[in-house]
Amino acid sequence: MLYLLYFLLFATFVTKWLYFPFKRIKLHNILRSFNKQMKSPIANEVRESIITNRKAYHDYHIEDQFIAGIVLTGTEVKSLREKKVSFLDAYCYLSESNEVLLKNMHINEYSHGTYNNHVPNRVRKLLMQKKEIRKIRRQLEEKGFTLIPLQLFFNQKNLVKVLIGLAKGKKLYDKREDSKEKDAKREIDRRDKY
Repeated sequence: MLYLLYFLLFATFVTKWLYFPFKRIKLHNILRSFNKQMKSPIANEVRESIITNRKAYHDYHIEDQFIAGIVLTGTEVKSLREKKVSFLDAYCYLSESNEVLLKNMHINEYSHGTYNNHVPNRVRKLLMQKKEIRKIRRQLEEKGFTLIPLQLFFNQKNLVKVLIGLAKGKKLYDKREDSKEKDAKREIDRRDKY
């Protein structure tokens, strides 16, 4: 992979265009897509997305993202397969024993569950490496940072994972700027389409 990147960088200095069979593609477009894939920690993980916290992207600037496993019972996983989950006021926090916990995530009871059904609003433990937890703790000690769940998904091995983000709250004028940028981008895309 690294050799490919070195080759592509070398090719930028030698030529401005790379010729592929049947297509002519600008090299900087290839590098841009390569960088996008490398930046996202979730790019190669997701097999099936369960739920995305779209409101989090509206209310927060996401500084960093982490993928964590989650401790669930059997009926919780079955409810997740039916997509009976809500992130409405969910947030993560660090406990005194250096564990990351997820609070206020509501998973409905399994429809075919018996007396062994789970409690819908319990605190759930997230599974992360110590190095990541130390990094999160340092960031959370700074003023204004919070830890929020961004996405819940099944990975390639059918395990439930949570994408959590280290985020700072947006001010009202930040939200206005973001909406202006989205509108401008949408207008440009519309113009390019026709």
